[in-house]
Amino acid sequence: MTIREVLRAHTAAHRSASVSTTPQSEGGQPSSAAPAATVAAGRASRELGIRRAEFELAVHLGLIAVVGAPGGGRPRVRAEEIARLRKQPDFPDALTERIRTVGTARGAALLDIAPARFTRLARAGCVSPATFCLNRYRTVVWLYLADELVAFAARQPELLTGRTPAAMRTMLESGADWRARNWRAQRIDRLLDRTSDPWARAAVQASALDPVQLAEVVDDPYERAYLVRVRPEPVFGRPASMAAREAMAELTSADDPDEILWRRVNLTLALDSAREDRPAPRPGDGGAARATPPARTGDRPRALCPAPAAEPAAPPVCTGAQRPAVVSRTARKGLFARLGRCGRGAR
Repeated sequence: MTIREVLRAHTAAHRSASVSTTPQSEGGQPSSAAPAATVAAGRASRELGIRRAEFELAVHLGLIAVVGAPGGGRPRVRAEEIARLRKQPDFPDALTERIRTVGTARGAALLDIAPARFTRLARAGCVSPATFCLNRYRTVVWLYLADELVAFAARQPELLTGRTPAAMRTMLESGADWRARNWRAQRIDRLLDRTSDPWARAAVQASALDPVQLAEVVDDPYERAYLVRVRPEPVFGRPASMAAREAMAELTSADDPDEILWRRVNLTLALDSAREDRPAPRPGDGGAARATPPARTGDRPRALCPAPAAEPAAPPVCTGAQRPAVVSRTARKGLFARLGRCGRGAR
């Protein structure tokens, strides 16, 4: 046998072995069980024609679904998700418009009102910031979704002209400012959407409490440590700069007594569900506590925890704000008794 014939026979045998080891489906066709192709966030934002900051906001808002990278690492985007978005009508303008944010000056211009009036509406909780940035003086600058501002103007045009309602004036004169509080509420809701694990959901509720408040509600140190370990973070982690991280840490903590109370109530409810699911791990149990993997961002998980307690409603002049479910009077009495020192601990 010549060398050429030997090589030809070896090549044919190699091809036959490759075909025989290819997974086959029931119909005899090659299996499609291979993992779907994914791309990094930077490439995904370029293919979608949006800036990286806009891409991360879209993921945070649930407009773009991402998946965890194998073995950890930064989230990635399925190629089919990019294709789905690119097939939508008016792409990329429609996507860009849904994530367009404006500050106070541009928001006021969009609503055709003075910037001072826009600030009063935001402080009163009529419009909620979606994100924030720091200016060169390291001052927090709130940013609002343009779509939500337009919806508010259509819903309550009477607040854009004429005198400010008396109830709103009284509230603003007392120094009320709902901007950080509303941002926290929306952030917590979106983090809850990312997971169905009861302990992770309890950790989200705990993230709004400072260590003193947390220790009063969760007196078991092992449970507190577990809440820190399983707490879901924003999809792309914390801000890079030290100033931004400090601002984030300050803004994520509830700072009003009634908000603190209701965060404690929500944490108590979530802990009840988590403890029923499994105990927190303790030294010596070998990490036996099982964990439910978080849902893919963009998917709304099945609710495993009791309905969260309702925060005190926004001022009545802002009637367009959504109202969460209200806890029954009997449940409130039991929760308040279990919270113990919540009144003295609130600051």
